[in-house]
Amino acid sequence: MLTQQECDFLHSRMQGTIIETLGIRFIPTDDEYAVAEMPISPQTRQYLGVLHGGASLTLAETIAGVGSLHLINYDETFAVCGTEVNASHVAMSATEGKVFGKARMIYAGKSTHVWNVDIVGEDGTMISAERVTNRIIRRK
Repeated sequence: MLTQQECDFLHSRMQGTIIETLGIRFIPTDDEYAVAEMPISPQTRQYLGVLHGGASLTLAETIAGVGSLHLINYDETFAVCGTEVNASHVAMSATEGKVFGKARMIYAGKSTHVWNVDIVGEDGTMISAERVTNRIIRRK
């Protein structure tokens, strides 16, 4: 879904945001998925040393938001706003390494997009299954 050029553009736009703070990086793919990685680090861990559920939610909302931006061709007359995120954290993560989020569009309407996002560890273990709903709003 995302080209290297899009990923580079997104990384430049995300400087100074929570996305940069958490170390989220977008990965180019040539299929229908939007993909990003995030390190398991002091910024993303909870007190047991594993990935914090809130960091997973942030990763999921970020990937789904970028997927929606891609679908509207980064048209600056529109804003993409997350309106709902829900998650089932199904396994604890490793205490180091990375996790990967893979977002798949399940509904693309004119003003609403719905995404399924799977968060997996480097070994492929499912950590969290999430659903994100985005609203596409015309800017004034």
